[in-house]
Formats: sequence, C-alpha cells, structure tokens
Amino acid sequence: MKDDLKELAKQLGNPEGETGIEVANMMNATNIGMTKHAIESLNLDKNDVVLEIGHGNCGHLPFLMKQAENLKYFGLEISELMQQQAIKSNQNYIENNSAEFELYKGTEIPFDDESFDKIFTVNTLYFWQNPDLLLNEIHRVLKPNGILALTFADKSFMEKLPFTNFGFNLYSLKNAEELLQKNRFKILNSISQTEQVFSKTNEMVNRTFFTVLAEK
Repeated sequence: MKDDLKELAKQLGNPEGETGIEVANMMNATNIGMTKHAIESLNLDKNDVVLEIGHGNCGHLPFLMKQAENLKYFGLEISELMQQQAIKSNQNYIENNSAEFELYKGTEIPFDDESFDKIFTVNTLYFWQNPDLLLNEIHRVLKPNGILALTFADKSFMEKLPFTNFGFNLYSLKNAEELLQKNRFKILNSISQTEQVFSKTNEMVNRTFFTVLAEK
C-alpha cells in the first residue's frame, strides 16, 4: 500500500509511461473546476499572451481560448509525456499559431523578460523544489503589472490525503500569500471555493481551494 501511494505521488508530480497517461486523465477530470476558476479569475483580454505552468494534458485549452479574442497560449511542463499529450490533443491551436508547449526543469523559465500578460498554475505549488527561484523567474517573465493566478488546495484538506506524505509541500493561504509577497508580488485578491470531487483514491470529498491573484 505504501509503495502504491509513493508511486501515485510520483506520478502526480511528474507523470510518466502508461500509468502517467491514466493519472493525467484523472487529474484533468478532478482539477477541471480549479483550472476553470484560475482561468476565469485572470479576466483575460483580447491579445493577451498567457503562460500556464504545469498544464498536464491541457484538455482545458478550448475553454481558455473562448475567454477572449486572439489569445496566445504557452504551456510549460516538467513532464515530457504531458507535453506530448498536450501537443497531440491541441494540434489545431498549434497549427494556427495560438499555442505552444515547452519543457523546463522546474526552475528556469525558457522565455524572455516581460513576455507574458498573465500567468497561471494549478496544483503545482506542492512540487516546487525551489519556490523562491521559480517565483523570481515568474516575476521576470511577467510584463509590468502582469498578473499571476496561483491555485492550490488548502493544506488542511491535502494533509488528510494519504499520498501527500510523499514529496508534497503543503501550503495554507497565509503561507502562500507570504511566499508571494516575499518574492516582490503584490496580493490583489485571494478567493476561496469548496467543491465536491472524487479524490485520487476514488472517494467523494469536499475540497477547499484558493486562487491567489498577485501583481508584478
């Protein structure tokens, strides 16, 4: 059982192989409410250039593209499998030059300074190996007054899940806000929501999550 939980935790952080595809599909289904909330909170405008960190299979890209005209989306993944899955399922956006998917190693973001109007990330915070370094990179690639939406499940919920003992760093809202402020972000708003979802161990649970909106 312990080994199964360890493997699940590893796959949630960096999906690989056939199991990774299954886990990614599950993540997309269980996280879609959080993902849509993060996207909507950005209030995307016409011509915005958007970066998502940790897009998974990116089944939500059609939803994002409906938010405004002429959006340009960039996806950044630590998992080569997820990059491949996202490319496979979003060929139409790639072909019309409105989406690109890149790999990175979890710290250095491979884009120029002041490249993005909006950045968002959902359920990746737990896996950041060096949060200060990554937030410094996010700050660097955001345009002046650009917005970051950081969406994550509450620590009090996450610590009840058996697999979070393996490689997860859990955050309360206060912890996350302090981390952002320490790294030169101005907190604009913090939104709390509770939803009913099936957990990764297939039980129906109430999940409280936060979206923190922060400005460069």
